[in-house]
Amino acid sequence: MVETLSLRLDKWLWAVRVFKTRALACAACRQGHVTIAGQRAKPSREVRVQEVVVVRKDNLTRQFKVLQLLDHRVSAPKARDYAEDQTAPSELAKPRQPDFRPFLFRPKGAGRPTKKERREIERLSG
Repeated sequence: MVETLSLRLDKWLWAVRVFKTRALACAACRQGHVTIAGQRAKPSREVRVQEVVVVRKDNLTRQFKVLQLLDHRVSAPKARDYAEDQTAPSELAKPRQPDFRPFLFRPKGAGRPTKKERREIERLSG
């Protein structure tokens, strides 16, 4: 644990395992996916105890309350002592990845499209 009163935001997000790497934490901050007190936070912003950090990641909006400062990565069970997850259960129930379905579906074994089918596909796809 760090004895200072504040710590870089990107380092804290990485240490409590919100992001896999510090570079990903920096990128999320730069892209505006991390906010504190309703304002976008830069990676170098100092985070303090009792602040609530809101992170948009994988189509989820998660909230973490800073319980203690931490400057090195620890195991997942120990990370819970440094950050309290305040994410709503309804938010956690959301699907994590967007639902991508193919625009046109061809059943397996249908073979190549005929000339007429290909023209219809081209007409639909623009």
